[in-house]
Amino acid sequence: MSRIGKKPIIVPQNVTANIDGNKIEIKGPNGLRDFHTSKEVEVKLEENQIVVSPKNLSKKSRQHWGMNRTQIANLIEGVTVGFTKNLELNGVGYRASLQGNTLKLSLGYSHEIDFEIPNDVKITVPKPTEININGIDQQIVGQVAANIREKRKPEPYKGKGIRYRNEYVFAKEGKKK
Repeated sequence: MSRIGKKPIIVPQNVTANIDGNKIEIKGPNGLRDFHTSKEVEVKLEENQIVVSPKNLSKKSRQHWGMNRTQIANLIEGVTVGFTKNLELNGVGYRASLQGNTLKLSLGYSHEIDFEIPNDVKITVPKPTEININGIDQQIVGQVAANIREKRKPEPYKGKGIRYRNEYVFAKEGKKK
């Protein structure tokens, strides 16, 4: 039995939820999101909470149960609070700046890297060495952060590169004479 799937999802006052078969629409202060649940689970809206349950006790139903419940909970969190990823730039001369809908990255290459910002996310640069990525879809926010980080991953000797805030980079020891 899924421990996560058993927990009901509380719907806040400023959020509206509509369930139409396997499609769930969640509307909140940050926007509108929808999700198509698996055919193996049943979703019900009872008062101010959403309850997810398996249609039968087959292995496939139980596998989809907790995952679908978590996806719906993430929809509600996205339209109320939103999701954030924070990146830090470490290295001499490494900096970021915004110009319109483009993030300009100076990462020690012979040229600047231009990163086009998708419409679904909002990127801010509070300091030249910090990048904040916000949005209502957790998957898109994480993917954009990963795409930016991919431009210059942290290297293990000096730690230079783009890393997530509070990410630990295992430092290797350099050459010895």
